[in-house]
Amino acid sequence: MEKKNKNAYYMFMIGMLFFIFGFVTWLNNVLLPFLRQACELNDSQAWFVTFAFYIAYFVMAIPSSYVLKKTGYAKGISLGLFIMMIGSLLFVPAAINRNYILFLVGLFTQGIGLSLLQTASNPYVTILGPIESAARRMSIMGICNKVAGMIGIFLLSNVLFSGTEELVAKINSISAIANPTQADIMMRTSMLDELARNVIVPYIIMAAVLLVLAILIIFSKLPDINIGNDDEDSGKAHKPLYKYTYMILGIIALFFYVGVEVIAIDSLNLYGAELGYEMSTSKYFGICSLIALTIGYLLAIVLVPKYISQRKALVFQTCLAIVLVVLALILKGIPSVICIILLSFAHAIMWPAIWPLSIEGLGKHTKLASAFLIMAISGGAIIPLIYGYLADATSRHQAYWIMIPCYIIILLFAVFGWKIGRKHID
Repeated sequence: MEKKNKNAYYMFMIGMLFFIFGFVTWLNNVLLPFLRQACELNDSQAWFVTFAFYIAYFVMAIPSSYVLKKTGYAKGISLGLFIMMIGSLLFVPAAINRNYILFLVGLFTQGIGLSLLQTASNPYVTILGPIESAARRMSIMGICNKVAGMIGIFLLSNVLFSGTEELVAKINSISAIANPTQADIMMRTSMLDELARNVIVPYIIMAAVLLVLAILIIFSKLPDINIGNDDEDSGKAHKPLYKYTYMILGIIALFFYVGVEVIAIDSLNLYGAELGYEMSTSKYFGICSLIALTIGYLLAIVLVPKYISQRKALVFQTCLAIVLVVLALILKGIPSVICIILLSFAHAIMWPAIWPLSIEGLGKHTKLASAFLIMAISGGAIIPLIYGYLADATSRHQAYWIMIPCYIIILLFAVFGWKIGRKHID
């Protein structure tokens, strides 16, 4: 009973961290269209918001595992929160100078901190119980993540866009002038500067919250844990890591999953604008996506693994995602938007299923494999960037076709890839 209580406490602490992950991560849904206007960007340039944020996972995942080894679990988490605080504070000079590059540096710094936190948290959740129910525990963490995302999108969108409609309208009216005078250009620049400064207060508040959490974690007595040293329990742990083919294929699947998840949520504001919806309306599309994702997580908690295995659920949900993308490309207007929103429901099982299927039976290699899986989050940097270039070349609607090959790769892992090189298959 004492061990059960301790596990519940640890899950609560990790759940709080996943809340922070979601709050910071899904703010990109609002930042992307906001910075696109404030910094005068096209779609290709605007998607560097997600590139700067998610590429940090690729750069820092393996170094993060070494940092955690040196600092220990609790101190490593505190360090990650402190790094995220620095990234948040960088938004202040970026906004004052309306400097897009500095905004990207701030996002990259936040990503470094999150990489450190994710490297520790995901394997920790996986081992807090039997591997068969890992998807259920990760679904619980996913709910924390997505609820935080809803709150973050709602709060930031209201701070950045509420009351700015008149200002944005004036900026757009000056931009529409064929031959603006020098006075028009100066006025427009001044208005854009005013718009950009809206981001200062919320990110100062975020930095303060992160600092407080970093201090709380230090005094929380969260213990270090020993992950994946069970060579004796798994003969497979004696092989070099690169010989675990299913793990490598899992990394690839996770790369493409994160890419499509980011597109499905962060593209909605811009897609809504292409369809003629005002930001006051389209800002809720991302929240609807996170609600769909949360419903998917809740169903996974109920159904997996009691009624359906995490692998079979992954197969079903990936097929559903392919159907939804095809429908989104065929349909137009709000029905197309609804299909993109529902993609998040299909995504709910993907991370919780791919992760444990990829690291099961790795024994002493689990920590390093987890770092490689964290590197796969860089799919959120690369795939949306391709979507942005396609959107500029065609339309934001037609650019969604890039998601289809991504889902096919995930489906191949769910059907075949998960068992390649695995000694024991249930």
